[in-house]
Amino acid sequence: MKSSDRNSSLDSRINQTLKNVQGLLKGRSIPGKVLLTRRADPPEDPSLRSPTFGRSFSEIDAGTSDLMDMSKEAEAQDTSKQQNNNTSANKLKPISSNVEITSKEVQKSVMGARATDSARVMKFTKELSGSTVILEKLRELAWSGVPPYMRPNTWRLLLGYAPPNSDRREGILRRKRLEYFDCVAQFYDIPDTERSDDEINMLRQISVDCPRTVPDVTFFQQEQVQKSLERILYTWAIRHPASGYVQGINDLATPFLVVFLSEHLEGDILKWSISDLSPDKISNVEADCYWCLSKLLDGMQDHYTFAQPGIQRLVFKLKELVNRIDEPVSRHMEEQGLEFLQFAFRWFNCLLIREIPFHLVTRLWDTYLAEGDALPDFLVYIFASFSFDVVRRASEA
Repeated sequence: MKSSDRNSSLDSRINQTLKNVQGLLKGRSIPGKVLLTRRADPPEDPSLRSPTFGRSFSEIDAGTSDLMDMSKEAEAQDTSKQQNNNTSANKLKPISSNVEITSKEVQKSVMGARATDSARVMKFTKELSGSTVILEKLRELAWSGVPPYMRPNTWRLLLGYAPPNSDRREGILRRKRLEYFDCVAQFYDIPDTERSDDEINMLRQISVDCPRTVPDVTFFQQEQVQKSLERILYTWAIRHPASGYVQGINDLATPFLVVFLSEHLEGDILKWSISDLSPDKISNVEADCYWCLSKLLDGMQDHYTFAQPGIQRLVFKLKELVNRIDEPVSRHMEEQGLEFLQFAFRWFNCLLIREIPFHLVTRLWDTYLAEGDALPDFLVYIFASFSFDVVRRASEA
């Protein structure tokens, strides 16, 4: 399979997962609180499910990859039918006509998707260019995906790092960045003789984990990138002694690093070189990553305290939800001796960063960040959809 075809297929699967989650959240207002009450009616046949969710899913939300698949399918049909010319000349006219109609329909769909894309960009532009951003409207837009070049500003706003008031934004970002630089100077840029034994061990663990972070993306193997990650993680850990550094937090910093670097580096991430940037730009990117990581973890810090009780609680909710939605699946997992903790713990710990191709992570995180305070419970529904996929693949093996 070609790389472009594989990426298109993966894009479609991620978007289908979000569609499935919308089905699970039927009747819920999004963004908002998750309903975990037992459903009185029996599970619906997915093929009969009516799209009456709290949020509509337009063609652009599903992505153009589905349309590309349709186009490829039409081309395959065209090739197959032309091969049948030799055996059935009489069928030539209707076949050509059908393929022509299909091709036109695909073209119209692609044009429709582009029009929808343009309309969404205009909505984002209008919302972000106002003197005061209305965060609820921005969340509604971001849930279905953010245009890549608007992602840095959108994420800063969604996380509450940048203020909605545009007049105050530049001054606050400058002050927060200076605060981060002071923290690095105070906690990181010091000799080991001024650190406690616990701090030395923690820094050593971070320095071991940074080279292991997203190992399949060569950009993260650059020494300067790993140093930036090390500074961010160590500074965060020192300032959050209740949890300190926990393996998995290193993964959570990577989407922020890529998104904020995208304001300065263009093209394929595999061709990026952080050394092309000035030290000032690198420092500003680091500061933005640090504060956004802090904002994200503020809402789930008990995921990383001793024994990680927050994650264990969500794994229990996941097990309970899967049992409600599809009892046969839950029973099958139990019969096979498959415990949710065995596979779902890492999902919650790393928010799926280690489970999906990295180029899809930022799209998924658009939806994560749009959820705001409801993110931990929302993850239960995302992972329920993945759980069904795990069982299906295991049964097919």
